[in-house]
Amino acid sequence: MTIEISPLTEDRFRVFIDLLNALADYEELERPDADAVERLRSDAFASRPRFHALIGYANGVPVGYAIWFETYSSFLAKPTMYLEDLFVLEEHREHGVGSALFDHVLQLARERGCGRMEWQVLDWNQLARDFYHRRHAQWMQQWLPYRITL
Repeated sequence: MTIEISPLTEDRFRVFIDLLNALADYEELERPDADAVERLRSDAFASRPRFHALIGYANGVPVGYAIWFETYSSFLAKPTMYLEDLFVLEEHREHGVGSALFDHVLQLARERGCGRMEWQVLDWNQLARDFYHRRHAQWMQQWLPYRITL
């Protein structure tokens, strides 16, 4: 199997949205509406993008994606790479695309001088939790996620 990782570009945007919709379906969430899709397009291709994304291909077929952006750690005094989404279509898992996407973002974090990489996993998603444990990631049990939706 040939795996290719490519950056999100305007000509790949529809593929990106299709994969994002597949993640919404998998997590039983509402798909982004038309306004949200336009904000995603604008934020991805702005002069200062709010996020970056990769598309993962298996034998030329788009099967996964990753979204990331940087935050900052005041105590490390270094940026933190935040992995917002890592998703591979169910029928294409266990072939290395998720690993390739994850490793690509991790390598970017190293190249950018980040002190760490962080992400969140839904508690019911044991497949994802096992994926990260195999990569020696630590579950930050002492931190509790909070959110205000605006």
